[in-house]
Parts: sequence; structure tokens; C-alpha cells
Amino acid sequence: MSWEVYALRYARRDATAAQHFIGGDPHDGPMPMDYFVWACVKDGRAVIVDTGFTAEVAAKRKREWLRCPVESLRLLGIAPEAVEDVVLTHLHYDHVGSFHLFPRARFHLREPEMQYATGRYMRHAHLAHSFEVEDVVGIVRMNFAGRVAFHDGVVEPWPGLKLHPTGGHSAGLQFVSVETARGRVVLASDVTHFYANLEQGRPFSTAFHVGEMLEGFDRLRAVADSEAHIVPGHDPLVMARYPAVRPELEGIAVRLDRPPA
Repeated sequence: MSWEVYALRYARRDATAAQHFIGGDPHDGPMPMDYFVWACVKDGRAVIVDTGFTAEVAAKRKREWLRCPVESLRLLGIAPEAVEDVVLTHLHYDHVGSFHLFPRARFHLREPEMQYATGRYMRHAHLAHSFEVEDVVGIVRMNFAGRVAFHDGVVEPWPGLKLHPTGGHSAGLQFVSVETARGRVVLASDVTHFYANLEQGRPFSTAFHVGEMLEGFDRLRAVADSEAHIVPGHDPLVMARYPAVRPELEGIAVRLDRPPA
């Protein structure tokens, strides 16, 4: 049986194209950003990819918070309190902030990301800005409680679902590939924020290592069955291209294991 894969939109913000590319954009104009969490479901098991941020962080960072990302999983029939595994692609505020709402989960992370988020580079405001210190401290506590699984290299913790290391946007970034009915879908997370970053080879403005970010685009292509199987981490076009789970969830949740329009 193949995996079902869902994207849930929980927040958004207004922005311009110049904010999303290193060096800006000569044709600057509106380019809003969506925020997602993802759910992979197979044989009654749900593996969640990233956890989103809280209403408090949304207010602090002036993001439009549409709904609680974790509570929204109930719209898909997923009970957060029963989830046993959560993949954290990295520890930026918008990917880890609601981790505490998964009381039973084990968190799957790359060790270089933990080292990055707690190491010397965090003395630089430009790099530390993407993290919330309480999120990082919280994951350290989860580690002391035996609830963090560290991974290195390409791993397959669950049949048909793999974690792939890369870098660029954050030092210990990883992305997810999932075997579905339409082929191997890649949840890129922040390896590519928008379709345009990947398609045009233009790195996103928040970068730890630009070279690794550019090579990350190649890694996505090497793993996915085609570029149409790559799902960027923040592009509003995801909600437009993929079918809603149900009519009443239009604009809220889409099926990524179904072909895009």
C-alpha cells in the first residue's frame, strides 16, 4: 500500500519577490508566502512533517495565523495526541514551534541541525533570527527525555518514506521522499521555498551556505520521479495546483499523492 500525503496551510504573509531571492528581483511585485505542515498516512499510521508555529509567534513576527497547524490535523482524521513520529526538517521557528502539542511523539532530526542551533553561529543575529530560542531549548529537553532520534545520511525509518540530508538554508536541513500512488513525491520543505527558486536556480534569501542551497535543487531532482513530484515548502501555488481533500477544505488541505492540475 502506498502513502497518502497531505499539505495543510496554517499561516501566510504578504511579501514581495525581492524578499525571496538573493540579490532581489528586477521585476519586483507581490509574492505572498504560505506556511504548511505535511502529513503522510499509511496503514493507519501518520508521520507528520514539521509542526508550524504558534499564535504568539505569529503575532511577534507579524504573520497571518489562519489556524493551529497541529489541531488542524483533526480535519484529516489525525489525532495529534496519538501521533508517534514527527519529522523536523530543520529547527527554524516556522517548522518546529508547535512541537509541544505532540505529547507522545518522537522527533526525527539531523544532528548537524541541533549543533547549528545551539552552537557558535547563533551569536550572529542574521542567522539566529530564523530560530526561536524556546523552540531550540524545548527540543534539547526532548532529547534529554529520549524523544529525539538523530539521523545521518539517507535513511528509511518507515518503508516507502525516506529522509534525505542536504544543507544551504540551514546547516542540518533534510527533505522527505514518499512513495505514493502517483510515484515518488518529494516534500522539499525549505530546500526550495517556491517553485521559482528551483526552476530558475535562484537561491532563497535566507541562506547558511549558498553553494549547498544550489546543490540542494539537484538533490531534489535526483530523488523525485519528475519536477512535477517536487512540492516546495512555502509556495501558495501548492494550494492551487493540488486537489482539496474535500470541498469544505478548499484552501486549507490538499492531497499531494494525487496529480497536480
